[in-house]
Formats: sequence, C-alpha cells, structure tokens
Amino acid sequence: MKLSQFKFRLPEEQIAQYPSPSRDECRLMVVDRKTGEISHHIFKEIINYFDEGDMMVFNDTQVFPARLDGNKEKTGARIEVFLLRELNADNKLWDVLVEPARKIRIGNKLYFGDDESMVAEVIDNTTSRGRTLRFLYDGSHEEFKGALFDLGMTPLPEYINRAPEPEDADNYQTIYASKEGAVVAPAAGLHFSRELLKRLEIKGIKQGFLTEHCGLGNFREIDVEDLTKHRMDSEQLEITQELVDEVNATKDAEHKVCAVGTSVLRGIASAVSMGGHMKTYSGWTNKFIFPPYEFTVCNALVTNFHMPYSTMLMMTCAFGGYDLVMKAYDEAINEGYRFGCYGDAMLII
Repeated sequence: MKLSQFKFRLPEEQIAQYPSPSRDECRLMVVDRKTGEISHHIFKEIINYFDEGDMMVFNDTQVFPARLDGNKEKTGARIEVFLLRELNADNKLWDVLVEPARKIRIGNKLYFGDDESMVAEVIDNTTSRGRTLRFLYDGSHEEFKGALFDLGMTPLPEYINRAPEPEDADNYQTIYASKEGAVVAPAAGLHFSRELLKRLEIKGIKQGFLTEHCGLGNFREIDVEDLTKHRMDSEQLEITQELVDEVNATKDAEHKVCAVGTSVLRGIASAVSMGGHMKTYSGWTNKFIFPPYEFTVCNALVTNFHMPYSTMLMMTCAFGGYDLVMKAYDEAINEGYRFGCYGDAMLII
C-alpha cells in the first residue's frame, strides 16, 4: 500500500471541535466485513452487537495536561512547551517539544505561570524540535508534579482549532483512565459512559484492560510514499497475565474479542504468540500496521473516523479491508458524520 491511497476529501466542518453532549449518544456506523453491509445507529446501541461471553478490551492510559505556555528569560518571548514523558523523577527531567524551536538553546531558562514560579532549564537537544528540560523546584516529587500539572492544559490535537477549555480535562479522558502517561487520548473509549459499561456488564460482556501510553507519533506526518519505509514512534505497553488469560479463553470459546480503539488493536497485535494467542508484554512497541495484515486475536473493532493519511486510518483499513473501509468513509462524509477524537464512531464486525 502507498501513502497516496489514504487520501480523501474531508470537509473542515466535519472535523468535530467539541464532543457530543452525552458520551454514548454520538453516531455509530456499523460495518459488517462478511456482508459488506453498512448501517447507522446511536453509539449506545453497540450493546446489540455483543452477547454473553464476548469481551471488550480497553486502554486504561490516562492523559496528563501536557501543554504549557512559558516565557523565555530576558526576552520574554512566548514559548509553547509540550511535555512528552518524564525521564528522571529525582532530577525532574522531562522530554519535551518546544515551539518555536529556533528560539531555544541549551542553557536557556523558561518561566511558567502568571507569577513565573515554575522555572526550567534547557539541558539537551534531542531532535530539531525536542529538548530535555530540568525543572528547578524545591519540594517533593508529588508536590512538583501537582504544581506542574496545575499549570498544564489538555493536549488537544492540532486539528481542533481552539484553545483547551476547562471541560476538556474531563471530555478528553476516558471514564476508566487510571494509568498516567498519555498525551493522546484513546479516542474510541471516550464514547463509553458508566451507564453503558454497566449495561454491558449485566449482559455478560467481559471487560479487560491493557495500558498503552498513546504518543504524538499517532499524528506525526508520514513523509514517504512507500509505507514499508515509515517508522512509528515507540509507545510504552503493558499487558498483564490476567488479561492474557481472559482474552485467550474468550477466543478459544469462539466468542468475540473486540478492541476498543486502534491503540488496543496495536497493543494486542504486538503481543501475539504462536497459535494466534496472546502473551504478556512489558516494554515498548513501534509496530506499524497497514494493509494487508492478518489479525489473529481480535475479530471486532471500535474506532473513530480518522484524518486522511493517518496511521489510525491505515490500521482501520488493515482490519476492515481497504475497499470496504474507504467505502464506509465515503458514506460517512455524505451522511455528515463527525471526524476526529471528539467525533462519531465506527464498529467493524
């Protein structure tokens, strides 16, 4: 497959800038791989496509407020800092992106907050945009993280053309998020309300969790036409023995195993063992999935409608079949579906 095959015309007004008023009442398109049928529903009707003994696997990563506005020492120039991950807790070292990068040099100090009480020093260049910051803060690690995150804003994707608002702190977070570390929300999970999860549980549909800390690599522009030459950024992945046992038992009983989101689909595909079962995993994955690809564990996928050329679109096409998914995207555009993390959802069965 070539990059150009994942181009489509997306009207700007169909990129959702805000979520649905209720998590589980966005639109849901259901795509049947066997029949090619495409049907239209409300998201909470997803329960009708699963039976007792089926299983849904979610990503319990938690998004942290990664976007900071700072000022450069002496000049006062505004600098946007995007926290990527903590490198060393004792020394308060963070891997970050800075914009505009050309204005920042090793040794520069950056000040954050109205009172400029949070100070960081640039100690290393990691990429053309990336830097390592050492925060200068007297206090415990917990106090420091609390103060840092109080200054931070929700890291909304760039296609949302507005500043983060207080409501985004909850809206851009799944209700089951528990493991801090993501700068990108696992968007398919945003549609699940507590009421819907309870109804699924009552119906006997099992729920399991892995942790994959979604990073900015999901949005990094692909600059090669030959997809075999693209390299994904690595993401931290944890899959427990408890989840492995549940998923393998569900698969052996010939019930549905549904990945809620492309991060879960990728995580499970990174932990496939001999015979098409899952194994435990603890580490990093940079697995890049595009058509053709054979999935041996999951046989259902919940996902959002993704941007042109995106790796998430490529993974969705690998699961649902390129022709069928692109046909579904054409129908979504004609039917006014909303795209992006705050948009509508698709179920592929």
